[in-house]
Amino acid sequence: MRTKLVTITLALISINAFTQITVTDNDIIDVGDNIYEALDSVSGSAIQIGSSGANQTWDFSSLQENVVNIIEHVDPSSTQFGSMHPSSNLCTLDDGQYIYMNKSSTGLDIVGFDDQQLFNPILALPLPLTYPMQYSTGPILAINDKEENNAFIPDSLATVMTFGAAHTIDSINIQLTLESSYEIDGWGNVILPMGTFSALRLYVSTTNTQEIFLYCTDTLFGASSGWYPAPQQLFPTNTETEYFYQWWSNDPATKMGVVHIDVDEFGNSNSTYIQFLTIPQANLVSNLESIKVNVYPNPTSKDLIITTDLINCSYNLTDLKGSKLLFNEFNNSTIIDLSSFSSGTYFLQIYTGEGDIVTKKIVVE
Repeated sequence: MRTKLVTITLALISINAFTQITVTDNDIIDVGDNIYEALDSVSGSAIQIGSSGANQTWDFSSLQENVVNIIEHVDPSSTQFGSMHPSSNLCTLDDGQYIYMNKSSTGLDIVGFDDQQLFNPILALPLPLTYPMQYSTGPILAINDKEENNAFIPDSLATVMTFGAAHTIDSINIQLTLESSYEIDGWGNVILPMGTFSALRLYVSTTNTQEIFLYCTDTLFGASSGWYPAPQQLFPTNTETEYFYQWWSNDPATKMGVVHIDVDEFGNSNSTYIQFLTIPQANLVSNLESIKVNVYPNPTSKDLIITTDLINCSYNLTDLKGSKLLFNEFNNSTIIDLSSFSSGTYFLQIYTGEGDIVTKKIVVE
């Protein structure tokens, strides 16, 4: 009898050791959490997505930290646009952008960006996460911006669009509709340079469609006034679909997706870099306001301006592979000429005379 009890106990221990996890709202980001996100430039063919299913091992232990960025999470009421997003209870500061969200037991919804209020919330993460799981949303009208007092589109277009029924174009309406699907397709262990974590693998596909409508007025009788789809030849409907994998853990050391990889519609990596969690680095700062450093305009097609109250500063501009492209020293301010650079994403590290390092993602158009 004692032998049987020992055997049963060992079997239960073995089962518990490999039991899948559940990720709830208590396991993800909250006010006060600073997330350290690293990027490694890897060719798409070198990224191994791994398999779906139970009890998997996804090994990303060889990833290198080309760039590290801090993603801060603060109380929305403490931010400059907080009053514009009354339904938000969490604000993310990422690369100088304010992302306003509402976190609940059923999901993490984005309600706005900076001073842009979304027409309807966008689901960023359904909760709780468990295996197996499938969830879909949409189509959801996220942006419904109307620009009155049209001064850009000639009224003559109204006559063409409406076959003579309307005569002026008074307003422009831009609509962005989103449709998403979420699937937890596996569970197991994910291995990172910072450690090994029990995790769920989430596969996401998101389709966004942008359409433009014009308000045309019938100046003769009024009966044909109304919103008309803009001509496709001039304003074509733009539809884009993004696919990606994320790994989520309920380990208290994570609080966010531990790995993010963009893929194509067939599930093959089409990314030039992997985003993954890492441990804090000394003197790394992402909040530009805290050390009085401004970088603008961003995106840019020519000049990038850095201003600060500090002296004895320097900057280092790198590409996604971490290759150093530019380096210079400056006091108070400097201008970087990027007109010869190819369109894409770069990283600017600013070293202050006080020993802090600011990392900023720069987009060249």
